[in-house]
Amino acid sequence: MKKHSYILLAFIVPILNGCTPFSESVVKRADVADGNEGVTQVASPRYRWSMEAPSLHGIQLSANTPKLDWATRGIIRSYGSTIKKYSERYGFDWRLTLAVMKAESSFLDSAVSEKGAAGLMQIMPATQQEVAKALDIENVIEPQNNIRAGIFYLSRLYRMFDEAEENDRLRLTLAAYNAGPGRVFDAQEVARYFNDDPARWQSVRDALPLLSNRYYTLHQNVWEKRRPKCGSFGNHRETITYVERIMNYYDEYRLVLN
Repeated sequence: MKKHSYILLAFIVPILNGCTPFSESVVKRADVADGNEGVTQVASPRYRWSMEAPSLHGIQLSANTPKLDWATRGIIRSYGSTIKKYSERYGFDWRLTLAVMKAESSFLDSAVSEKGAAGLMQIMPATQQEVAKALDIENVIEPQNNIRAGIFYLSRLYRMFDEAEENDRLRLTLAAYNAGPGRVFDAQEVARYFNDDPARWQSVRDALPLLSNRYYTLHQNVWEKRRPKCGSFGNHRETITYVERIMNYYDEYRLVLN
């Protein structure tokens, strides 16, 4: 039995339901101890910033800081301390959290997607209640809580890919955040079928397109029930682009923020 299977079974749920981002069953299974959709409804962000920024909540800035865009400066001024606090608590580089936030909501703290994903970290409605219970918070949409909830969920996903090297592990985590962990597990099964390493992002990236319906003959060979456990998947381009975009943002932030 694979290592992540023990994590899943330990939390009672007998089948994998993590086929969409923020599956509440994944939140339950992962450890309650502690797609990238377009934004269709937004409220004005609460943060404000000025031309001069000698200090951003005590965050150390590099010599390249003038290259930092206005929106990023603004979100750091408003929520920088919260981002750093919970990133450290859950074991993430705060600059990666910042990159996820930029890709998910464009730093609009009241952003709501067509499917109801809300806040800076775009948490889906089906997950909000479960995350609130896990973290003992009442309002997951409130910006500080939303930041905490999103990082918490990222950390649960990160634990599921502990066999991967760090760079691959981050990318697998981001893919799961966007498409749901079940989709990534399905892609890993395809990678195994072709004797590729399922812990490598490149293997999963190559396998994601093969989850689409057009490869139904392949599915019959890979799965006993003749189809991916999460069904066919047609949004592989979105997920792959999402991962690459966030890693590009992350690289940029590591150059200008210490």
